[in-house]
Amino acid sequence: MRIGFSLGTGQPVRDHKAGFQIILERGRAVSQAGLDSLTVGDHHATPFPYYQNVPMIGRLMAEWDPARPIGCLFLIPLWHPVLLAEQVATLATMSDVPFIVQAAIGDGAAQSAAMGKSLSTRGDDLDEALRILAALWAGETVSSERFGVSEARIAPLPPHGIDLWIAGSAPPALRRAAEQGTAWYADARATVETAGRLLREYTAYCHAAGTTPRAAVRKDVLVLRDAARANQIGDKLMERGYRGMERGAVAYGSVGQVVEQLGLLKEQGFGEANLRCMMVEQSDALETIELCGEVKAELA
Repeated sequence: MRIGFSLGTGQPVRDHKAGFQIILERGRAVSQAGLDSLTVGDHHATPFPYYQNVPMIGRLMAEWDPARPIGCLFLIPLWHPVLLAEQVATLATMSDVPFIVQAAIGDGAAQSAAMGKSLSTRGDDLDEALRILAALWAGETVSSERFGVSEARIAPLPPHGIDLWIAGSAPPALRRAAEQGTAWYADARATVETAGRLLREYTAYCHAAGTTPRAAVRKDVLVLRDAARANQIGDKLMERGYRGMERGAVAYGSVGQVVEQLGLLKEQGFGEANLRCMMVEQSDALETIELCGEVKAELA
């Protein structure tokens, strides 16, 4: 199982410069831990500091081995596809391997409204945007009535291609990933049991479409040398309703405990786990990232 890391770029800090430094320090730790990939997320119009993915990943790439995969999650319906294609293609020129694009549909009426979008059209917007993006990254000229695009093309092009992951747990997301032959990216809220059921559904769609299954899963984790303390912190976070998740959706404790929990996903057929640190102090986050390197070694 490959172990990557998803850096949380939402930082509830008063000093906005300090928030950037927190993310940069964690990105350096991911690199030093030797993890297989690094990605950041996407969110917009937030009341708290959320450091945007394109400039943030560009800065992090200066600290990253270009031979190791790196990328971003994008809430595709909130972006104009030509702009997104150009931003990603430019980032891809800084890497020696395919650039990861994790394509998500997004939720939240307020976020959509702030970006001038509607939740009611997001499914069709996503499908059309994915068509446009694939064509533009292939060097084609594209038009789209839906997005008001006429005879668009872009340059530079991604020199090593794009590694597309389609995120989501609803049947349309599973079908999209299967029919397009991309990776499927399971949501962090899925428990081991739920993730396994969804993986079986996705695999069935792949068989029907004649494509090869490839599944990744995102997991919030906390790994500390003091296992008792890690479990105490994790339990308190869950008692407070951590991200609305069930206990079975997160992994925390010692290296061995986290390996055991992630190993259940590996046994089900997930080939990649993209870990994200639970919401803890910086020192605990950095220790978690360091120990994720040991988790990787155990699950290789």
